[in-house]
Amino acid sequence: MRPLLVTIGLLVALFVALLFVRPRQAAARHGDGPRVGIVFDVGGRGDKSFNDGAWRGAERAARKLGANVRFIEPGDGSDRAAGLRIFASEGMQLVVGVGFIFTDDLIDVAREYPKVDFAGIDFAPKVDKSGHPLPPPPNLVALKFREQEGSFLVGAIAALVGGSKKLGFVGGMDVPLIHKFEAGYRAGVRAVCPDCTVLAQYAGVTPEAFRNPERGKELALSQYQSGVNVIFHASGSTGLGVFEAARAMDKLAIGVDADQYGEAPGHVLTSMVKRVDVAVFDVIREVKEGKFHGGIESLGLKEGGVDYVYDRENARLIPPAVRARVEALRQGIIAGRIQVPDQ
Repeated sequence: MRPLLVTIGLLVALFVALLFVRPRQAAARHGDGPRVGIVFDVGGRGDKSFNDGAWRGAERAARKLGANVRFIEPGDGSDRAAGLRIFASEGMQLVVGVGFIFTDDLIDVAREYPKVDFAGIDFAPKVDKSGHPLPPPPNLVALKFREQEGSFLVGAIAALVGGSKKLGFVGGMDVPLIHKFEAGYRAGVRAVCPDCTVLAQYAGVTPEAFRNPERGKELALSQYQSGVNVIFHASGSTGLGVFEAARAMDKLAIGVDADQYGEAPGHVLTSMVKRVDVAVFDVIREVKEGKFHGGIESLGLKEGGVDYVYDRENARLIPPAVRARVEALRQGIIAGRIQVPDQ
């Protein structure tokens, strides 16, 4: 009787979980590739930033690797673990959690389903008493980015072309991950303009801070009115408000995670891109090839994990001399001559 009750209880829990998440089938080609489930971060698809980058990688895997991909957009924070468990219980070969807030849930669910592979984008490893990162479960790969390196380069660009000793930064949630963006940005500004200052503000202290364009616009307008000409945002869809302010004030903004020039053409100086799409595609390929391995992977300028946008759309905003100087800084970081702080 007791095993029956336990089974019924598990089925009820799964049913309740299904009531609170919104699974959708991807428009992906069905082939002989791995079965993949992706649970998005707050903001979901259409954020034109972090989540969309992950989805581009999944779509590419569907086209090139025949992957069968489904995704879930959690309705609120409590849905994350439920989404991961739904995919794991359905026999997905790989389950991906997009965003640092998945860290604890991924650890728990990976331990519950040792035969399923898991990947955490922006995973935040636990540390021991000495500050060293603890390894994740063997079936979980922690994909981390050295955002500070790309942020350093856009900070240098902002200081060199901004025409003001004041630079702006708008962060989403006030957490260590976003502090890495700010720290790198500040260091890049100082590297080319020691007497410049950076005004940094955050949209909030909860995950909702990543999807509050109104707050982003409010902060950006305040910074522009104080004499700032360029603002770098690291705030998810909150940054859409920063772009609105840039258009309204005829100022410049710097995008994040993906090329965001199209959000405010002529007003987006560049974007600090994180190749989340590449990370997702690569881990799906490793599963397909039987080469998946758990652990911690760090992706920076050297690995092509981060970069800044320079193309025909924004080249007129970045003079050749600035481009050359920033590329020299890039080589200094890759060679180890420049150490970029992460806090």
